[in-house]
Amino acid sequence: MTDYSDVLQRRGKFPCLLACCPVTRAGENCEKTSVDKPEPNLYFKLMAFCYKFRDLFLPRMKILDEVGIEPGFHVLDYGCGPGSYIVPLAELVGKSGKIYALDIHPLAIQMVQGIASTKQLTNVETICSDCETKLANESLDVVLLYDTFHDLGDPDSVIEELHRVLKPSGILSFTDHHMTENQIVDRLTNRGLFSLLRKGTRTYTFCRE
Repeated sequence: MTDYSDVLQRRGKFPCLLACCPVTRAGENCEKTSVDKPEPNLYFKLMAFCYKFRDLFLPRMKILDEVGIEPGFHVLDYGCGPGSYIVPLAELVGKSGKIYALDIHPLAIQMVQGIASTKQLTNVETICSDCETKLANESLDVVLLYDTFHDLGDPDSVIEELHRVLKPSGILSFTDHHMTENQIVDRLTNRGLFSLLRKGTRTYTFCRE
């Protein structure tokens, strides 16, 4: 039997690692095209449950306040997990904005679609993928990459993909409690694709070069 308590201690947010399927609108099904498997469903459900308590003590809007998201922005939550940021993102971007939620886990996709349906958010699309977003070049204003990077199997490819889809001078908002500040800055800037714009209380803001 898997020791899920150990898994919970070692890992933070659900990564987008191994499965891949096309963009889907909220409410549509997501079919995996990879032979690899995401985390066990029990782990995901436990994490989603824990996040509800986390968000009571530290609302996600307090995190997003550091990003500078404006009405009309197109935002990608890369490694969205159970969708903790979807509702506050919707408040920030408004009806004229767009939210993309990407994760490897089908349960993550289902939960985000459920949130979008319940809240009647018509500007939310889900992407079940390990890396490729299938979004247009230079189409995003902001990407959120929170507590996911340390788990990526091919982080360089992810960085390249996020650089591709961000607009010139677009924002990559980053945090990963598994990494030191030096590690974060080095990994995000050492290839010349991003530069550190500012350090917030809980996030690092990088600018697309």
